[in-house]
Parts: sequence; structure tokens; C-alpha cells
Amino acid sequence: MNFIDAIILGLVEGITEFLPVSSTGHLILASRLLSLPQSEFVKSFEIAIQVGGIMAVVVLYGRTLLIKKEVIKKVLTAFLPTAVIGLVFYKLVKTYFLGNDSVVLLSLFFGGICLILFEWWYKEKDSAAKSISEISYKQAFFIGLFQAIAIIPGVSRSAATIIGGLFLNLKRQTVVEFSFLLAIPTLAAAAGLDLIKTPASFSATEVSLFLVGFFVSFAVALAAISFLLQFVKNNSFVSFGIYRIFAAIIFWLFIL
Repeated sequence: MNFIDAIILGLVEGITEFLPVSSTGHLILASRLLSLPQSEFVKSFEIAIQVGGIMAVVVLYGRTLLIKKEVIKKVLTAFLPTAVIGLVFYKLVKTYFLGNDSVVLLSLFFGGICLILFEWWYKEKDSAAKSISEISYKQAFFIGLFQAIAIIPGVSRSAATIIGGLFLNLKRQTVVEFSFLLAIPTLAAAAGLDLIKTPASFSATEVSLFLVGFFVSFAVALAAISFLLQFVKNNSFVSFGIYRIFAAIIFWLFIL
């Protein structure tokens, strides 16, 4: 991997982390297009640059977390099931799922179908939670269970939490913002666990690549978050579902 590769992967991460299209899946496919082998370093890089996305959320929502302690408790409640499931299946996912093009493409394809079918079925109720403060701890916990499905590359953490939140009777903007906040402990734990579990040490050049990917993903994620907040005010997620399906088909036919 060189610095151009790191910049490209940082762009991909920043754009896709908070959109319901799967950042991990896109990073794996982007690495394939760049002819990067799925080495331990590349796998760790793809996880670690997600910290850039975390920092974007902290910058935008840090004040909310500092002022509203109840929000922190609900975010941690949602994080709990994801943490347990992620810890149990960490080795399985990194060994057999990360870097597996077939798993990613199937997840992208069927995840797109699920988004479209869900939007066709879904009707927002007047009783839907209008703010994060209205989310119950039970709802938060089950959103965390939905998020845990995203340990499979290509599923999309954002899509899983958004669908889960809408199913549990939250308004679109509410569940999108909660998904942003839930990304902080989730991505931080994923990156931290990977650094602890990965036995290899990184060279100065590799650390520099981490930093480049981090800063690029951070800057782009700021814009992606703002875009999604505006998008959900007047749009459904059908377009993302269609994109996922076509992306999976095109990659399968012309790249693989």
C-alpha cells in the first residue's frame, strides 16, 4: 500500500461509513480494485481508519453527549449487545469474512433488496420517537441487536441500525442521529480490539499510512453526515438499496 491507496481508502471510508451502503464492504472491494492483498496490515488499516469517522461524530455531537448524560446511557445500552456478539465472533469474522468478496457482494445485494422491501412496507406512525431523549432503553438495546448483524462485511452498520430503529418506531432523523452516536463506541471498540488482537507491529511508514487514511476519512465523513441529515428529511432509502444491488451486480460481472 502507498499513500495514494491510503487517500483513496480514506475517501471511501469517509463517504460510506454513515450511509446505508456498508463502508467495510466498500473498503474490501476498493482494496480489490487497487490490487491490495488482504494482509493483516490492510485488514487492520480498513478497521482503524474508521476512527476518522468517529472523530467526525465527536466534533458534531460532542456537546450533546457532554450535556445529556441520559443519551450516553442509551448509546451504551445499544452498544452492549454489539460488543458481546462482536467479541465472541471476532476471530471468525476476521479470518473468514473480511476479504471474502462473495460474502461482501451477497450482503450488498440482499441488503439492497431488504432496504427496498422495508421502505415499501414501512409507514411512519404519529407516535414515532421524535428525539433521542424519547428512545426507551428497550428500544436502544434492540437497535444494538440489529447493529450486531453488521459484523458480516457488506451488511452495513448504518443500514442495520436505521432499519432497526424505524422498525422500533423512531422517526428517520432520530434513528439516523442515534446511529451516528452509536458509531462512537462501536467503531472505537472494533479498532481497539483489532489493535490488541493483531500480533504484528507496524513500521513508521505503516503508521503514516494510518494517519493519512484517518485525516482523509475524518474530513469526508463530516460532509457525509451533513448530507445524510438533509437527505432523510425528504427522501427514503430506496435509492441506496438500488445502488447496493447494481454495485454488487456490476462488480460481480465485470471485476470478479
